[in-house]
Amino acid sequence: MFVLSEAQYRRCLVLLVGFHILVIAASNYLVQLPFTLLGYHTTWGAFSFPFIFLATDLTVRLFGKEPARAIVMRVMLPALVISYVVSVVFPRGGFAGFAALGEWNLFVARIAVASFMAYVLGQLLDVHVFDRLRRLRAWWVAPAISTVLGNLADTFAFFSIAFHASPDAFMAAHWLEIAWVDYVIKLGISLLFFLPLYGVLLAWLSRRLVAVTGSADLPPEAARARS
Repeated sequence: MFVLSEAQYRRCLVLLVGFHILVIAASNYLVQLPFTLLGYHTTWGAFSFPFIFLATDLTVRLFGKEPARAIVMRVMLPALVISYVVSVVFPRGGFAGFAALGEWNLFVARIAVASFMAYVLGQLLDVHVFDRLRRLRAWWVAPAISTVLGNLADTFAFFSIAFHASPDAFMAAHWLEIAWVDYVIKLGISLLFFLPLYGVLLAWLSRRLVAVTGSADLPPEAARARS
């Protein structure tokens, strides 16, 4: 792990919190856009949310469990508000205007709460599992297992809370199918594309942090990813 100055730590924290909020906002918009893939119903949100797990895993690897938890704690409430605003202003992917915020929307509030609960559950599980496994010699085991379990918790928490017995007839009828397809897509993207990207970013960020902190000590897994 790298030891940062207070200013460096705060800068990294702000950047990562902002990144998480950006991905959550984008995902709450994209999850309202269903499409059919190989005959199965899914949403475009399945392609955006895995970025959060990538960022969280890199944070735990380079800085430890507590900074990653600090990010989740700071993102929770802004994510709840932003999830509601995005879902009200862009219902089903269309722009309804900011005047729509003047009326309370219980259906959208349920989606926002689902996003909030899923994010917290998925991220805290991801942090816990990753932290337990990150000292293993094979650098890819921790991000792979934590992604499998974190995405499982996040996906099914979100869809069950948001759309079980929902007034949206399509989502109420297909939420379980959509959840499974979303989960499979997230795993495919994460394991086939983000896991190699994780290794590349780990090595690059380690070199950058060495330059910033002046420390020549890389985490063992970063050295292996770079070699």
